[in-house]
Amino acid sequence: MQLGLIPGAGGTQRLPRLIGAQAALDLILTGKSLKAKKALKLGVVDEVVPAPILLQVACRRALEMADGKLVIDRSRGLSSVAKSRSFKDILRGLSDQKAWAELALEDNPVGRKVLFDQAKKELLKKTKGKYPAPEKALEVIKTGLDKGFQAGLEAEAQAFGELVVSDVSKRLVEIFFATTALKKDNGTKNPDVKPRPVTKLGMVGGGLMGGGIAYVASALQGVPVRLKDRDDAGVGRALAYVRGLYDDRVRRKSLTWRERDKQLALVTATTDSSGFKNAEVVIEAVFEDLKLKHQVLREIETVGRPDVIFASNTSSLPITKIAEASRHPETVIGMHYFSPVHKMPLLEIITHPGTADWVTATCVEVGKKQGKTVIVVNDGVGFYTSRILAPYLNEAAFLLAEGADIAELDRALTEFGFPVGPITLLDEVGIDVAAKVSKIMHDAYGDRMLAPATTDVLVADGRLGRKAKKGFYTYESGKKKEVDPTIYALLKGVERKRIDRPELAERCVLQMVNEAVRCLGEGILRSPRDGDIGAIFGLGFPPFLGGPFRYAEAQGIGRTLQRLEHYQERHGVRYTPAPLLAEFVKTGKRFY
Repeated sequence: MQLGLIPGAGGTQRLPRLIGAQAALDLILTGKSLKAKKALKLGVVDEVVPAPILLQVACRRALEMADGKLVIDRSRGLSSVAKSRSFKDILRGLSDQKAWAELALEDNPVGRKVLFDQAKKELLKKTKGKYPAPEKALEVIKTGLDKGFQAGLEAEAQAFGELVVSDVSKRLVEIFFATTALKKDNGTKNPDVKPRPVTKLGMVGGGLMGGGIAYVASALQGVPVRLKDRDDAGVGRALAYVRGLYDDRVRRKSLTWRERDKQLALVTATTDSSGFKNAEVVIEAVFEDLKLKHQVLREIETVGRPDVIFASNTSSLPITKIAEASRHPETVIGMHYFSPVHKMPLLEIITHPGTADWVTATCVEVGKKQGKTVIVVNDGVGFYTSRILAPYLNEAAFLLAEGADIAELDRALTEFGFPVGPITLLDEVGIDVAAKVSKIMHDAYGDRMLAPATTDVLVADGRLGRKAKKGFYTYESGKKKEVDPTIYALLKGVERKRIDRPELAERCVLQMVNEAVRCLGEGILRSPRDGDIGAIFGLGFPPFLGGPFRYAEAQGIGRTLQRLEHYQERHGVRYTPAPLLAEFVKTGKRFY
């Protein structure tokens, strides 16, 4: 399902018969993987054994099958150890409410219709009709249950053939191969460069970012983490946040409390620099202030190893400027995580011209061990992800200033395929943070990055977004409710003007695509592949469209240039096409 396909070789027909339609739908429609114990509980497998004796038991079962001691239940389509059911077992089955519910829903036409109608309704809420594979899977499973196993197999083969040549599947397969290639990439031009071992990680700054990084380092990378914050209260909040993430896994039964305690013991905290002496890598996630980052850098170089890697989690400040305070700038690098760290899959690593290859390779390896998809980009204001996000959000602000409706604007971009709309995202990021980053971008790139004055007006009114429970939307118990109607007065006009959703979406998306092409042309990106992966995994660009570069190619590079020129005539310099785009149209080149 992750590749835009459905299970083949009878997978859509055998699994529902094996574990029931409801459980099978949950697995097939999501493409989720199962842990061994869960698979056993569901009935996907018949037996689970410890890994050291897997081969031994498998051989024994094969011999038992050959001797007739192990029978195959043809109705289930999977081998199982023959067991006689006692009268007590039968009575227990009759009293199982879940079993009766499954019988009512799955084993009669009316119940099945209710089950599949509800499944399709929930499915469309998530896919918005953009991903055809889950819908096809639903149809194929239902066909098999309604018309029999053979009819189901024929429907599965037909659907698989249609999907495998679809544009959506092509884009998702391309993403799969791109992420697979990144797993083998050390982030440098020299594939022979080896990462150095990292046995301890230092973390300066115990906020949500620092706590999140400490969690993935201990839970996934499996190394001790020394976390520093400015006072005892900050240290306490950081440790509580990390423990909360572990506790959540215990509640979800993906971790035992013993495993939690063992991994949690890897995280220690302090208000001074003790414990940083032996850390091979120290990451800072302090406030976005260059002087403060210089201060932290000098302190770490004073107490740390001579070859300690100093990695900044900055989202906008150039790494070159941070490295100016270093005694050995070749060990300074950027490691830009995304919030929340434990959920967001991307890590953007930023190298400045003096960063040593072994430093890059080491940080790439750290990111991979933390479960991240890693892209390496060259230094520049905003790097890649923050830089292409800025004009996207700026355009949303310009549309509001022109009279666009807030809810309509968000809806236009979620219908396009983004997980959330740009206005919701502004509230999440923080309107004050967005305004500050926008000024940094404007200073670096000129008037094409100029944001409308409305953001400053909103900040002056105390509308900072979700964190202040006051932004474009209203919030109740931490949850977004509805558009705050009083905000329109600050946007100079309560009356909103109708702008078609396709135009709302196109204007915002073109800004992101155009800036991505600029990043490629200026050498910020190493390849279009990295640009597409960064936008999808870091910013939520719709996967079924393949990323900004795949999207531009699908639309036609010439048409993309034409639409930018169209909006440039209407709205001015901020739509000036990237030089590389014009060059590709002239020479007939492609991104891929």
